[in-house]
Amino acid sequence: MTTCARRFGSAAALLVVIVAGLVVHGMPGSAAVDIAGDALYAIAAYAFVVLLAPRLPVVAVGAIALTWCVSVELLQLTSIPLAVAAVLPPARLVLGSGFDPRDLLVYVLAVLLAGAVDAAARRIARRGRPDPA
Repeated sequence: MTTCARRFGSAAALLVVIVAGLVVHGMPGSAAVDIAGDALYAIAAYAFVVLLAPRLPVVAVGAIALTWCVSVELLQLTSIPLAVAAVLPPARLVLGSGFDPRDLLVYVLAVLLAGAVDAAARRIARRGRPDPA
């Protein structure tokens, strides 16, 4: 898969995931909605890393995305996300509002899923290329 193709695929995925995340965010709260939102957040983080650095291997992208998600979740143990959201309400979509240990598991599983899809897409793209002779 070329860098351009991986970046384009990532941008398309990011757009779809953001739209889906906004739809989920507008739904009545439940555990399933919360889990879906967290999974979409982690997948968006993965896609964003690929968009910024499409040459990185899948494992590195996953590590960076997971580090971001866990860092933001741990930041929620402080009052910083709520203070930022009080000044800039859309920041709540990125920084969240309250720590939930379940979110950490959801992030791991979602990043693993995103990495598996990314790795599969890269394998399929490599198979489609002609062998250099």
